[in-house]
Amino acid sequence: MPALCRDCLTTFDAGTRCPACRSPRVTSHPELFDLSIAHMDCDAFYASVEKRDNPALRDKPVIIGGGRRGVVSTACYIARIKGVRSAMPMFQALKLCPEAVVIRPRMEAYVEASRAVRALMDELTPVVEPLSLDEAFLDLTGTARLHQAPPAVMLARLVKRMQDELGLSGSIGLSHNKFLAKLASDLDKPRGFSVIGAAETVAFLAPRPVRLIWGIGPAAQEALEAAGIRTFADLSRWDKDALAQRFGQMGERLWHLARGQDARRVSAHTPVKGISNETTFHDDTADPDILDGHIWRLAEQVSGRAKATGKAGRVVTLKLRRADFRILTRRLSLHQPTQLAETIYRTARALYDQSGLTGPFRLLGVGLSDLVPATEADREGDLLDPGATRRAAAERATDAIRQKFGKDAIVKGRALR
Repeated sequence: MPALCRDCLTTFDAGTRCPACRSPRVTSHPELFDLSIAHMDCDAFYASVEKRDNPALRDKPVIIGGGRRGVVSTACYIARIKGVRSAMPMFQALKLCPEAVVIRPRMEAYVEASRAVRALMDELTPVVEPLSLDEAFLDLTGTARLHQAPPAVMLARLVKRMQDELGLSGSIGLSHNKFLAKLASDLDKPRGFSVIGAAETVAFLAPRPVRLIWGIGPAAQEALEAAGIRTFADLSRWDKDALAQRFGQMGERLWHLARGQDARRVSAHTPVKGISNETTFHDDTADPDILDGHIWRLAEQVSGRAKATGKAGRVVTLKLRRADFRILTRRLSLHQPTQLAETIYRTARALYDQSGLTGPFRLLGVGLSDLVPATEADREGDLLDPGATRRAAAERATDAIRQKFGKDAIVKGRALR
């Protein structure tokens, strides 16, 4: 059975240790050198960048997020062992892990690290489809002749270079389509390398829960369970027409995924359509002060990502999910593109006020879409809002101060709600 040492990149017949360096970090699989669709996911990316940039944090639990009334953006694996998870309320995370070091997000640093990782991926193949700052699909079909090595070896070399040159780790999922590659990358994190071959696809999926399907949230999972569908085996017993009749357009997609079929191509030219952040509350809430604080924090996060990636948007979106899982969305087109947190916040807050909705809500999201280059952003004043120019200048000054002295140098009062 083909095998690969992920430390020294030696290929050999199956064994529990590498014959060259004796490392136990060996991946073996019958189709290891035949597969070429991969998903690379950085491990606890934001927290890993912080630990890399501050070695004193290396052995400490690190949480990236807002103040005590905020939520967790991500957490390192030390904190995750204590039960800390993304989107968890900060007070709950600190109750589980009181010794954690809490750091406000530094989007500029994460974008810079993401670009460095992307440069390494681009050396392997021109077909890289980024999903976010810390994950991407890669299609290495036809690259073995160029690199004089099969895709599996080059992917192992990629994560080794990420560790050696950038101080960041990642996990690889390798398979014959995007759906399975992404599924595989989550199987053995951190620093994992998992393979799902074509011959084993149906048997591999059968006992696993359908919630693993990308895009299946709590409401969809509840609907599937109501139909007696909990595992892929349950799903595969349904007829395609019956699934389409019961679940609409999603039904046909579910039928194919139940059999591990995914015809989507890895595309290097898929444009980023929007920037968004959302948070799920531990307890449903209708408290306007709490909601306002979250709208502001989400607007800041969206603004930070827009500024870091050189984007601006013409449309602001507010997303709310009620306790009954019903999703409500409100959008407003701006008279000019923006990347300013204050503008995004004011627009999202106005959308909430005008909606007349009172909750309680279990999820809140803020987004920016219809993206354009940042050079087109916030170039004109607003005749209906004379204070807009002054607030924009204040935000730019705040950004400069934070860049020099750190994120906590200036904190708005509403961020503490």
